[in-house]
Amino acid sequence: METTGTWFDTARLGMFVHWSHSSRHGCELSWPLVGGVSALPTCVNMPVETYHSTARTFNPESYDPAEWARIARASGMQYAVLTTKHHDGYAMYHTRESDFSVEHSRYRRDIVRMFVDAMRAEGLRVGLYFSLIDWHHPDYPAFTEADKPYRFGTWRRSSEEEWERFLDFMFAQVRELLTDYGTIDMIWFDGGWERTAEEWRASELHEMIRSLQPDILINDRLPGFGDFDTPEQFVPPRPPDRAWETCMTINESWGYTPADHNFKSGRTIVHTLCEIAGRGGNFLLNVAPMADGRIQPELLERLEALKGWMARNGESIVGTQPGLEPWQFYGPSTRRSNRLYLHLLMKPYDSVTVRGVPIKRLRSVRVLGSDTKLFFTTRAAIMDAMFSPDPLGEVTITLPAAEVDPDATVLAADFVEA
Repeated sequence: METTGTWFDTARLGMFVHWSHSSRHGCELSWPLVGGVSALPTCVNMPVETYHSTARTFNPESYDPAEWARIARASGMQYAVLTTKHHDGYAMYHTRESDFSVEHSRYRRDIVRMFVDAMRAEGLRVGLYFSLIDWHHPDYPAFTEADKPYRFGTWRRSSEEEWERFLDFMFAQVRELLTDYGTIDMIWFDGGWERTAEEWRASELHEMIRSLQPDILINDRLPGFGDFDTPEQFVPPRPPDRAWETCMTINESWGYTPADHNFKSGRTIVHTLCEIAGRGGNFLLNVAPMADGRIQPELLERLEALKGWMARNGESIVGTQPGLEPWQFYGPSTRRSNRLYLHLLMKPYDSVTVRGVPIKRLRSVRVLGSDTKLFFTTRAAIMDAMFSPDPLGEVTITLPAAEVDPDATVLAADFVEA
């Protein structure tokens, strides 16, 4: 299934929510129980039993997904993806397949159902993250202290009989998520590296997903399948050949980790969004709630900065197509019909130049969100300027210092049809 023509093609911005009972430890999801991983610098080793000990005591009494949804919508986000089950095997919903879930915690309520309902109420598309790995299930098999350190390619394997039981369990959980919660717009798999596509029965799983939710989008982490690519913590210099989405954290951690103070600035987040939109991708920005369900103040501060910038400039992001080639303009750009958006990620000196555009069809340039029209001049090769009815040339736009946005200035250039 190709994603061409779907809502995902121009969504541009979404909210990723990584959350599990591990938030009570103030640590990363799942990885501490296997000893940590180098890709997560603040993730430390934790005894398996200690890590799992908060499964029963998890009690996010301040969980308010309606507030999350309002924040997402106000920030210009078009969809939201929640971890329904991470590698630690803990289900954040009421599963009939296991008692290792939020239903058997102090909280008891179905976090996934509340999330789905709240996001839909704000008009957001809904995505569910599901890890194929399950380091808690005995038939996977469960990860133990004796299995440490975690080394890629050396994990313990179950017997054929155990593996078939686990696959039945895993398929049943996916079926629950795609049957019990209405229309789901996206399923976001992870953890496929520990087995082959054949071992996962990926083709059969893919067929089941399509039968349950024909219009659902599937990411590229179900081995051998997927509708879009998911570069992680990185913006590719050249866009992939198909639909894609960069997922990224605000600090260095996916889960709530109060020891991690390496937060990206609001400006950095805005610039990353502009870069991604200019390449035709989507930005899935992670938010990691605290143990009580609130979003920590440092994340709210960044989201507030994003919200303010999007209120002024969201028109240049959501629903747009990539704009110019890199040689035409030194920065990201997007397009909507005959309007070109120029994202200035560095403060200009006095002017901005755009090359290779139809100069006689340019009618006006203004700072997005302002009614003030900017002065511009045009030029082209002499013969083209004299004799061509529609020459390609360059535009130099004068930008007063007072019009420069502290995070990223966006210019809207309006052209007429040929």
